[in-house]
Amino acid sequence: MMFKKAALAAATAALGFGALVAAPAAMAQDQFVPLLVYRTGQFAPLGIPWADGKQDYLKLVNAKGGVNGVKIAFEECETAYDTAKGVECYERLKNKGGGASGFDPQSTGITFAVSDKAPGDKRAIVTMGYGLSQSANGSVFEWNFPLLGNYWTAADSIIQDILKKEKGSLKGKKIALVYHDSPYGKEPIPLLQKRAAKEGFELMLLPVTAPGVEQKSTWLQVRQQRPDYVLLWSAGVMTPTAIREAQATNFARDKIYAIWWAGSD
Repeated sequence: MMFKKAALAAATAALGFGALVAAPAAMAQDQFVPLLVYRTGQFAPLGIPWADGKQDYLKLVNAKGGVNGVKIAFEECETAYDTAKGVECYERLKNKGGGASGFDPQSTGITFAVSDKAPGDKRAIVTMGYGLSQSANGSVFEWNFPLLGNYWTAADSIIQDILKKEKGSLKGKKIALVYHDSPYGKEPIPLLQKRAAKEGFELMLLPVTAPGVEQKSTWLQVRQQRPDYVLLWSAGVMTPTAIREAQATNFARDKIYAIWWAGSD
């Protein structure tokens, strides 16, 4: 259900920004929406339902007559969640169909790479619950549109909830971030470092090499260092592996917070 809702939001956002970007071309027969997907690769279990949901929604829009009579043309481009492939997809599709309405890169790494290109190309970069957190500053990132929160939002929400559990004080506490060693996994670190300095807790940074099937050394550190809480920034196969290792080390499940991409597991 989470992925269906996310796909619906993504498709709706793409249509909305398409209307903004394509306004001068109101007489066009259709509006082109590029679909960057990852049906293959380490995150395929996440990418497949997301990609299917977006396609289904665009087909439904067309079956209902389009948007004010304008049909939606679309084309998938497989990135395998690889940044280089994502940039290739962006370059290949940005001018197709009279100009792409905007891009939902479906990857934080790809978002980083194409955000530098977007102002020159005048192409919207729309990210739903992922991407470049600092792009929330629209005066700097005029062509980035982060929707439904970002990773700084998520990390801050988690810290606020832990603060409630700890009756408003984290002084002397230890919080570990077990994260996918990629731009996605590193995104919450600056926010958590600021919060650690403000609230007085120790932040442990424990990177996990992609795809995340080997985490024994990571959770050995958790067992040895005994953090009060673990923040799990995972996705795909990394999530069930982390849960198994946490169970093997007897780390309390109610002391683990996971980012929303872990929700499928």
